[in-house]
Amino acid sequence: MRVAIAGEGARIITSLKRLMKARSITYKELAGRIKLSEISVKRIFSQSSLSLARLEQICQALEVSIQEISRLSGEQTAEAPETVTLEQESALAADPNLLTCYYLIANGRTGVEICAELGVDEMQVRRWMVKLHSFGLVELLPKMRARARTCSSIAWRKDGPVRQLYERQVRREYLQSPFSGPHDAMHLRSAELSEASCRVLLRKLERLAVDFRDLAELDRALPPGEKRSMAVLLAARPWVFSIFKTVRQGYL
Repeated sequence: MRVAIAGEGARIITSLKRLMKARSITYKELAGRIKLSEISVKRIFSQSSLSLARLEQICQALEVSIQEISRLSGEQTAEAPETVTLEQESALAADPNLLTCYYLIANGRTGVEICAELGVDEMQVRRWMVKLHSFGLVELLPKMRARARTCSSIAWRKDGPVRQLYERQVRREYLQSPFSGPHDAMHLRSAELSEASCRVLLRKLERLAVDFRDLAELDRALPPGEKRSMAVLLAARPWVFSIFKTVRQGYL
């Protein structure tokens, strides 16, 4: 049996490409995993049909289920936005409970899972969901579920209410870690770069932020026990370590 590329099949191919890009898997690497030539793999992705057996083989090599790929393909009719309106952001900033509930919904949690995670009753979660719906932030679904109208990783306004209220607290809590755990990483590099190199660096940071968003979208439907909350701080600015200035001034 083959999946026709017209319609859903085309979206499945697009989802597979999106998954490979987010996880930095090349056609060559996939070819090695499924024991085909790179040319054969490229041909598979350009064909007008794809057998279910081959789809299952590719999904297994990419460590994803056919159901997850089907879900992703169904969500591609419209790209989920990364931002909310100023009014919506103000509503979330004004109520920490609402902000927390929305974060969990945006990351694929059901109402029942939110109850368990926050230790609150179903009635309270329903009230939050209804309130989020009234602000146009979620679409209410049956069986105490809701679908966020944004992607999992929201880009808050630089001068918006969420960052104004929480940015200082977030920086303090985030940076107090020694970053020595198995899932931790901190890299601080300082060097003199040309104007052209600065622009390249900033573009690469933007690309990494997009990759983070794509990975979050790919993992949105996973059960809570199979994922963890991760935060990435991307920053770059002209800066000179203060000790250098002290040396230059002749005080050391």
